[in-house]
Amino acid sequence: MYTNIPTGELITIINKACQNNYKEHNLRHDISKLAETIIEQNCFQFCGKTYIQSEGLAMGAPTSSIFSELYLQHLENTKIYDILTNHNIEGYFRYVDDILIVYNESKTDIDCILECFNKLTPKLEFTLERETNRRINFLDITICREQKSFSVDIYRKPTSTDVIIPNDSCHPKEHKVAAIRYLHNRLVSYQLAPENLEKERNTILQILNNKKYDTSILRALAPRKETNIER
Repeated sequence: MYTNIPTGELITIINKACQNNYKEHNLRHDISKLAETIIEQNCFQFCGKTYIQSEGLAMGAPTSSIFSELYLQHLENTKIYDILTNHNIEGYFRYVDDILIVYNESKTDIDCILECFNKLTPKLEFTLERETNRRINFLDITICREQKSFSVDIYRKPTSTDVIIPNDSCHPKEHKVAAIRYLHNRLVSYQLAPENLEKERNTILQILNNKKYDTSILRALAPRKETNIER
């Protein structure tokens, strides 16, 4: 996505955002100049040579995610909103470059929506993934469309290995706990159906067993608390 963001429009978008937020002229000028300087410094090295991208944002720059978000929010506020309204979209949810759309098939032609999205800008290309067997993956969850409700399950890509730091490694304790705490927090915070909750718990226990952890750590673990792990 970064390399396909039209940088020529970004300064105008940033200026407009500053005006909408009532930033005074000098500050607005400084922000625009800083942004312009950062956008122009999109150099990278390959095989010992230094290159400058002729267009788009630099892949490795920490500011590229911010500029991309500014541009996408601008599209949503100026163009995408009208598409969603005109085509009776019932739900629109975006995280970075992943979008989940909820619609009624009797009212909305999703292929027409895709065509409209791909006309927004010449560089960004949107693709469509339809639900299969009333299920669709979004970020790290699988959403299942039940008769009168929705249920969710944890989604892992086919290439996911679920590898965490082994318990007998020499890594700091905090590094080991971080991955386990992430799995635990997701387990207890997501609204999983009972059968999916049990399946995910068993998956985590298997991961812990494979890496020589005492599985009792999962019962004792709580968010934002220190946990002792024996090396």
